[in-house]
Amino acid sequence: MALTAGIVGLPNVGKSTLFNAITQAGAESANYPFCTIDPNVGIVEVPDERLQKLTALVQPKKTVPTAFEFTDIAGIVKGASKGEGLGNKFLSHIRQVDAICHVVRCFADDNITHVAGKVDPIDDIETINLELILADLESVDKRADRVGKLAKQKDKDAVYEHEVLLMLKEALENDKPARSVEFTDEQMKIVKHLHLLTSKPVLYVANVSEDEVADASNNEYVKAVREFAAGEKAEVIVVCAKIESEIAELDGEEKEMFLEELGIEESGLDQLIKASYNLLGLATYFTAGVQEVRAWTFKKGMKAPQCAGVIHSDFERGFIRAETVSYEDLLNAGTMGAAREAGKVRLEGKEYIVKDGDVIHFRFNV
Repeated sequence: MALTAGIVGLPNVGKSTLFNAITQAGAESANYPFCTIDPNVGIVEVPDERLQKLTALVQPKKTVPTAFEFTDIAGIVKGASKGEGLGNKFLSHIRQVDAICHVVRCFADDNITHVAGKVDPIDDIETINLELILADLESVDKRADRVGKLAKQKDKDAVYEHEVLLMLKEALENDKPARSVEFTDEQMKIVKHLHLLTSKPVLYVANVSEDEVADASNNEYVKAVREFAAGEKAEVIVVCAKIESEIAELDGEEKEMFLEELGIEESGLDQLIKASYNLLGLATYFTAGVQEVRAWTFKKGMKAPQCAGVIHSDFERGFIRAETVSYEDLLNAGTMGAAREAGKVRLEGKEYIVKDGDVIHFRFNV
């Protein structure tokens, strides 16, 4: 799936350290190593314990995890919407991503200068949000001027679009992102066509100190970020970017021991990958045979033929049926044969909406 999550943040919040951890981490499977496509894009393997359990069950010759992209977005300063600093680069890069991971500094350190002179995560969030809102407001104003002229001529489509643009304009002028406005499905078609920065879903990443990563519940900065995020119905992931960069250099067993010593069940990086994957509206189905057990990424809501097309376009073109069993049913049965005997394997047609965790064998003919 060609979807990517962009990592944004002010200078000195830990954004680059976190992205470096993403691009340097060694994947346990050589099939999808963490690697860099270019200086700003990193491919990450999606952690999924279901894949390991299916591997133990089927014992294939190889196991292939699924993966997706993170993009490191240029830093931002106040005035970015007017081209200050690397503002234009920041805005152009953020237009190209599908979701935003907003890294926020939630630690005090006299040795690391804060761009604003003080640690205030809410002020940091609002600085970036405001620049995105101002850029969107400029886009909406330009579009509204053009569409407004047609609306005056009683053009039906223009009248409808102009109403949507005025709804957006009102929200943006009140410092509210486009995603905060409730639109109908028809109105959303217009909004999506505008490619607004503030319509993208957001995940907040609270970067804490090494001392607080095991239990950040008492960190006042984290509390503030969680309260702010709750107002947007957004998720907050707590990480220590410095520790993540150290974990990235360890192999599987060493990594587990290190996390145990810190009192952490799951690395912040793994949490970030899973949360970003979910934020993008992505899910996973599996194919499982003696040659290969593999995880495949699909967009939630996709039907069986489209999911078959993720493997190869011929699979979609010649789709006949999808032999399907849920991951839980297969695991409980122990073998595909036992799952069939228990009546847990189904033959699904073209209208079947694939579910996260489905184990599928596609039947096709071209």
